[in-house]
Amino acid sequence: MIRKSLDGLYTAAGVLAALCLVIILVLIVVQMLARWTGEVFPGAPDYAGYAMAAASFLAFANALNKGSHIRVSIVLNALGDRARYWMEVWCFGVGAAVAWYMSYYIYRMLGFALKFNDVSQGQDATPLWIPQTPMLVGAVILAIALTDNLISLFINGQHRIIRDVTDTQAE
Repeated sequence: MIRKSLDGLYTAAGVLAALCLVIILVLIVVQMLARWTGEVFPGAPDYAGYAMAAASFLAFANALNKGSHIRVSIVLNALGDRARYWMEVWCFGVGAAVAWYMSYYIYRMLGFALKFNDVSQGQDATPLWIPQTPMLVGAVILAIALTDNLISLFINGQHRIIRDVTDTQAE
């Protein structure tokens, strides 16, 4: 049940990231139409930037488990089984620690934005907690995914990342 919940969380984050990309497309098209008709759509570039940040952070965990992140597979494939296992434990451990650290500081940044009613510098004056929230959610989901892979490595002896054909070339 936990496995299905985690996989569902990663997939849902990926779907939300894709939705953010569609929002970027719509914003760009609407801004183009506004320019052609002589209208002004204030804040459109800012909103597109916020959606891009949200899409990036929300896609991290899904991309990790689909094997889309850059990994140094050439080094891992050159190692023996035991050395590869410990190198992957080290990589997932460091990655999870960095992701949790980043999540904590994004959480603090969001807290300061709420505490001081911080708004964007653009014409729209958007409260900054709005674009920072999906960043926090995505960072936490990435930290969960890295921790999940680390635990899977300890329990099953292998991570849960789907390997690309190019990863297996050297084997």
